[in-house]
Amino acid sequence: MERANQTDMATPTSILKGTNLFLVGMMGAGKTTVGQCLSETLGYRFFDTDALVEQATGQSISEIFAAVGETAFRDMETQVLSQLSAYRRLAIATGGGIVLKRENWSYLHHGIVVWLSAPVEVLYERLQTDQTRPLLQTPDPLGRLTEILQQREHLYAQADLTIPITSDMTPEAIATQIL
Repeated sequence: MERANQTDMATPTSILKGTNLFLVGMMGAGKTTVGQCLSETLGYRFFDTDALVEQATGQSISEIFAAVGETAFRDMETQVLSQLSAYRRLAIATGGGIVLKRENWSYLHHGIVVWLSAPVEVLYERLQTDQTRPLLQTPDPLGRLTEILQQREHLYAQADLTIPITSDMTPEAIATQIL
């Protein structure tokens, strides 16, 4: 009986034992905001791979795409991910396309991979006014968003945990559901 009580008192922090949480999913799914909530709750450090690439290069993602292209950006993203995966007690928001490179999965598997799975309508609603997304600078951003999601969905599905996102969920509720 006493053992049952000890198990009931286990906290997410004690269960995770410092294991990193990698948030994957489409742009607009809320990876950064949810990652910040998780880090606060767990006492983890928070990192956003896109922000780290921007910080390292001194350029925005759009500027990087324009200057050197998506492939070079993905290489930078991989380098950042490889460095982060060497640490523990991190909540990491990844770029939406990080799942595209097989090499990245070797780094992602240094922790628990969580897919924030939002329907394309929710993503589009959140991204309608966001002009910073180079992949959506097209006459048909909804169509492009749908196409990208279809291309990546099978990769996101390889995550350890899938959290379905709806438009009315708060970041705190999503973080709680993950834990």
